Amino acid sequence: MRRNIVHIIAVVILAFVIVSCQPSVEKEPEVKNIILLIGDGMGLAQVHAAYLANNNSLTMTEFRHIGLQKTSSANRFSTCSASASTALASGIKTNYGYLGVDTLGIPVKTILDYAVENGIATGLVSTAAITHATPAGFIANQISRNMHEEIALDFMGAPIDVFIGGGQYHFNRRKDGRDLIAELAEKGYRVALTMDEVMQTGSGRLAALIDTIHPPKYSEGRGEMLPDATTAAINLLSQNQKGFFLMVEGAQIDWGGHDNDTDYILKETLDFDRAVAKAFEFAKKDGKTLLIVTGDHETGGMSLVNLQSDGTTDYRYTTDNHTGIMVPVFAYGPGAENFMGVYENTDIFHKMMKLFGFSPN
Repeated sequence: MRRNIVHIIAVVILAFVIVSCQPSVEKEPEVKNIILLIGDGMGLAQVHAAYLANNNSLTMTEFRHIGLQKTSSANRFSTCSASASTALASGIKTNYGYLGVDTLGIPVKTILDYAVENGIATGLVSTAAITHATPAGFIANQISRNMHEEIALDFMGAPIDVFIGGGQYHFNRRKDGRDLIAELAEKGYRVALTMDEVMQTGSGRLAALIDTIHPPKYSEGRGEMLPDATTAAINLLSQNQKGFFLMVEGAQIDWGGHDNDTDYILKETLDFDRAVAKAFEFAKKDGKTLLIVTGDHETGGMSLVNLQSDGTTDYRYTTDNHTGIMVPVFAYGPGAENFMGVYENTDIFHKMMKLFGFSPN
């Protein structure tokens, strides 16, 4: 009897040791919401310049998971915002200037399409016309980024709950004579033409077209439109119990790069970082929100040459166009560790799909 008890104890101990030595199976982090913040034209130089100009402080540089993404399009080393946005939104490389289609012009599904199939709310925010290349890459299917009226039509049947940007004229001063703003209201959207109207919207679907074409530069009176629009979009989308996907674009960092205008770049990058701060504030409280902050490409070939004794920095530019250099990716929240390393821009889509638990089809 005693021998049997000893034998049983030995077996139990052995079983415990075996189980303890088995590698643990890590569960995927629970991601309910994803906010993708894109600084158009924002490379590492733009980030560092804004960091220095803001007393060595940016919200995005507080994130501890950092990677690099390669931005080339299918047919050019230096991409444009259309093909870069399509890569981020759909996980495919397409031709320069194409939106939401592959290299043959065939429409592709985006993260917004998959979100709607899974009951997830969706939103787009931009400091450009909402039909501009970066937001359009998530919602349109066109072979040219310049087809603004056609892109506006893509919004009419698109899987989108909230969009905030400029571009009124592409919706209501059209060659076909249609008033898409009135049609949006008929489809159940609350239509807002000012930021005051945006901030007064407490629920429901929102179509906000706050300028005729593009909102002005930050330095010319745009004010806190981007941080406020980010907050408004989060407040509306977070009412969906299943979660949401939101893309926020700081569009005019790119335009400062094209102009080789350092002051323009700095003001727009700092404004973009204030929008990042609004998303960060929400994510820290929520605990189930993943933030991804990146650029679509770098613009201007910007470099920081020297720091003067008075604290000012010398800047140089190698081009007035886009470059093919890798751009940084900052991530915070559940699943953020997946964004470390070096990878293609298309991988960001696949990482988001995996973390949301979506199955491509």
